Amino acid sequence: MEPWQLEPARDTGLTPAERFRSVRRESGLLESMAQQACFSVLRLYFSIAHRLTISGRDKLPAHGPFVLAANHCSHLDALVLGAALKPRHRERAFPIAAGDVFFQTTAVSMFSAIMLNALAMWRKSCGPHTLAELRRKLQEERGIFIIFPEGGRTRTGSMMPFKHGLGMLVAETNVPVVPCGLIGTFEALPPNRNVPRPVRINLLIGEPLNFAAAPNDRDGWSQIARSVESSIRILIGQ
Repeated sequence: MEPWQLEPARDTGLTPAERFRSVRRESGLLESMAQQACFSVLRLYFSIAHRLTISGRDKLPAHGPFVLAANHCSHLDALVLGAALKPRHRERAFPIAAGDVFFQTTAVSMFSAIMLNALAMWRKSCGPHTLAELRRKLQEERGIFIIFPEGGRTRTGSMMPFKHGLGMLVAETNVPVVPCGLIGTFEALPPNRNVPRPVRINLLIGEPLNFAAAPNDRDGWSQIARSVESSIRILIGQ
């Protein structure tokens, strides 16, 4: 029998403020319990206030790594997708959130990191190093990423073209991408509102897509973006 190899946590040495904003962050027991409690409350809220229906939940892979990619209409979107995951998925589920919105202050960073398990993506300074670290976390830690490839919320309700970031995470890997279509979140909480309306929300989950054969270059990233975008447009009828 080989001796155990103990390795320090990847976020060792970071201050609390740095840890909340870091891709290297690892969850502890208290954080896991907080996330389970948070999403239990969210599931109840969505079922009552928005009569949430989920179609195709059986298409989710049994375990990570995988990526949930969806259209982005509202701040409710990541919460809906997180609430749709099964309890065994949730500890390894990481919404990829805009750092300039969800990690600007210590208080908001704590809520985003501890309650939602979100990882920061700094849109104006997201370089190759950050994407490489996210790609490593996805594969080596068997993560489940919640991603909105449009790069921001639509202001009209119509889906915008997808960016290359998703492709940079999954090209030449066996990590499946699960296309998800959100209907009703724009009407419930559009960008110009702060309080949600009690509008029905539907989540449509499509067949997982695999991009092991897509080259890890700009052409491959574009191919992945177009394929996932097309699948989601079919789901939501756009």
